[in-house]
Amino acid sequence: MERAFQRTQVLTNHLLQSSTPLPSQTLSSNACLSYSPPELSENYAFDVKEMRKLIDSHNLEERDWLFGLMKQSELFNPKVKGGKVFVSPDYNQSMEQQREMTLKRIKYLQERGVFKGWLTEKGEEIEMRKFSGFEIFSIYDHSLFTKLGVHFPMGGAIQFCGTKHHHDKWLRDTENYSIKGCFAMTELGHGSNIRSLETVTTYDSNTGEFVINTPCESAQKFWIGGAAKHATHTVVFSQLHINGINQGVHAFIVQIRDVDGNICPNIRIADCGHKIGLNGVDNGRIWLDNVRVPRENLLNSVADVSPDGKYLSSIKNPDQRFAAFMAPMTVGRVNIAIGAVYQSKVALAITIRYALTRRAFSLKPNEPEVLLLDYPSHQRRLFPLVAKTYAMSFAANYLKVLHAKGTPQSNKGIHIVSSSFKATFTWNNMQILQECREACGGQGLRTENRVGHLKGEYDVQSTFEGDNFLLMQLVSKALFAEYMAAQKRNKVFKGLGLEHMNKPCPVIPSQLTSTTLRCSQFQMDALCLRERDLLNRFVADVLKCKAKGENTEQAFNTCYELAKDLGRAFSERAIFQKFVEAESTLPAGSLKNVLGTLRSLYASICIEDVSFLRYGYLSVDNGANVRREITKLCNELRPHALALISSFGIPDAFLSPIAFNWIDTNSWSLV
Repeated sequence: MERAFQRTQVLTNHLLQSSTPLPSQTLSSNACLSYSPPELSENYAFDVKEMRKLIDSHNLEERDWLFGLMKQSELFNPKVKGGKVFVSPDYNQSMEQQREMTLKRIKYLQERGVFKGWLTEKGEEIEMRKFSGFEIFSIYDHSLFTKLGVHFPMGGAIQFCGTKHHHDKWLRDTENYSIKGCFAMTELGHGSNIRSLETVTTYDSNTGEFVINTPCESAQKFWIGGAAKHATHTVVFSQLHINGINQGVHAFIVQIRDVDGNICPNIRIADCGHKIGLNGVDNGRIWLDNVRVPRENLLNSVADVSPDGKYLSSIKNPDQRFAAFMAPMTVGRVNIAIGAVYQSKVALAITIRYALTRRAFSLKPNEPEVLLLDYPSHQRRLFPLVAKTYAMSFAANYLKVLHAKGTPQSNKGIHIVSSSFKATFTWNNMQILQECREACGGQGLRTENRVGHLKGEYDVQSTFEGDNFLLMQLVSKALFAEYMAAQKRNKVFKGLGLEHMNKPCPVIPSQLTSTTLRCSQFQMDALCLRERDLLNRFVADVLKCKAKGENTEQAFNTCYELAKDLGRAFSERAIFQKFVEAESTLPAGSLKNVLGTLRSLYASICIEDVSFLRYGYLSVDNGANVRREITKLCNELRPHALALISSFGIPDAFLSPIAFNWIDTNSWSLV
């Protein structure tokens, strides 16, 4: 009755336009929220410049110079928000406008010498400089990163699969962007399975020309970045038929547009159209109708065709020849892996800065609302991702050096590690982007705040340069081969970090304490135990399938679940190993202490994975102990939050408005 009387009185007052509210309904006004920069309340317990040196590793001055070049040009769309300048593509532009802006940005960078030596010089130094450039491009815009990422691999194919006359004729013009390149490998009917491409090339000994043909619709070149509008040349991957014998996939330089941008005779090009991201890249489809190119346009470092039409190669085994031919192509996979790391850094830097200034709910009456990052739940969702990103950074640095120092003998290892890291890093990146989008609430949906939009931009990475599931199967097949080879030769494991297989099998203690869980040796033992056991299981199951009459490929497919788990175990152990090695280079002090906490958090989230319970490495009680330890580690990292993301070295202009004064940014005066 009392409730009904109160509601009746409220309605009566409203109808009579009473100005006297009931005492119980009196509300006190709260002071308006104000923005306070996290730098005023957060402390740096370690030197962020030294941390950046450790995680960026190389070409720091050149990175900062490149950041500066981009910030000072109107082409990079500078906008003032909340008193700060931000540079980011205008994604409200049409697809055609975005494509033209990407092209203009590339020309701007080329005119300022950014690409100098990228194709005409050799050695580790230039390779590392290229990698640092691609990392900065990925921070700004995935379309810029990708359009350059298909242009320079065309040059790379010429560089590594061609010989001197190709280098002399093509490399400088490609480096200067006089030739605009694309990479015509993928077809409508074949993406990951390159050996089964359907484009066919024959040789006409009467004219000394190769004749390249698209024999059916499924053979059209598809998703070719740069082909729809801008590319003048491409490297076409095709089956080579000589005297009626298929010699396998080879690569040919083909001009597809003249200097005026007109499509060349016997070539048809169509646009792939609008995409969920990457609309600054003009992906196209190519049909080749008996296109003739000179004999010299075959990239012939592995195999050649004589003027009279004889097939020549010092590598007689077609499998080995294909492997030698494809080995240099891993650079695309490396670039995708490192780009994923830097996008994770962008998302986390934005999200954690926002969480250090945004408040929600009071825990007690009349107290201030609590910062998002002071909630244990918010720490638990973000700090493990920070630890993952640091771990990926150290592993990416290793991968870059491995590739830059590559030799024919190391190609196999580079192929396996790059496949593993590409899959793991891109999966991690999508997880990080999704979690950051949610952690930013509604602000994460706004394109100008970057985090949500980046999900669409980077989703393609999971299938770019090889589907991630297939890459993990590839890794597991390689580990199977290493295992069988070691057994056959009765020799120890050597390479790929598998030396731990030669030692006694580690044992996980029956009771895991905090001290044990933070011990780097225990952490390594746990990850090695999982990898070792899964490799043994995988080999045993594959051999069982073969004993039942399945061939090797059928057996691998039957064991696909174990293959994925093994690939992930290999990758996480390898990443952790690089984390430990980076930490070991530091003297005792605050930097090493914080890195040790991050390392323990990374190891703990790997050990928390369901595979440790599924395969019986952890008891349920120990699994609970790991989870409790993760919560403690997240709490210990809370005072270092700002320092950890500041160490990423990303200038403010390359983040987004919600990372700074999000109140002024959204004020009426800016509408």
